[in-house]
Amino acid sequence: MKINTQLIKNWIPKKMQDIYPDTKIEKALFKLPILFWRLGLGPIQGRIIMIITHIGRKTGIPHHTAVEFHTMNGIKYIPCAFGSKSQWYRNIMANPRVTIQTADGTEQMIAIRITQDDELVSVIEMILNRNPSLMNWYLESIGIAPNREEILANKEQLVFLRFDPTSDPTPHGLDVDLAWIWPLFLLWLFISRPFRRRKN
Repeated sequence: MKINTQLIKNWIPKKMQDIYPDTKIEKALFKLPILFWRLGLGPIQGRIIMIITHIGRKTGIPHHTAVEFHTMNGIKYIPCAFGSKSQWYRNIMANPRVTIQTADGTEQMIAIRITQDDELVSVIEMILNRNPSLMNWYLESIGIAPNREEILANKEQLVFLRFDPTSDPTPHGLDVDLAWIWPLFLLWLFISRPFRRRKN
């Protein structure tokens, strides 16, 4: 079967901003990693996905956000592709004291936007090496070539955060409060097995 590559290209959003979750279904899909964490799958997904607990700038209550993260020299970094359009980013800029959860565990952190030229370029180059397709797509979608000169000339458009440890109080992290579902699921599989055999 011949694959229509042009059709695929037309289907892929031209800009990262085009996939911003506006509908309830899209928002629910973006929150799936939070559900997985609550189910106890943090040690698995926490190798690439970070859960950030931050305080709402208007409500004052904790919120949870799942994002891809990268580690360089023992420091965790995240991209914020949607920039100030993201409510969670606005919350963090209003109160940078956050709790992050990854496969490394739960950590109290201060979120800091990267503004130093060398650090910004190093982080983007690191992600380009690890996930070139996604990062190249992101840069291309906002009209930035993947080189130092272009990155620095457009640095105001590029939002990346670094997390530094803190002893200051941070919000309570996401609990693993749905792990009890697994024993019930296994029990259901065990009980329903004879009935499935009879039907076959």
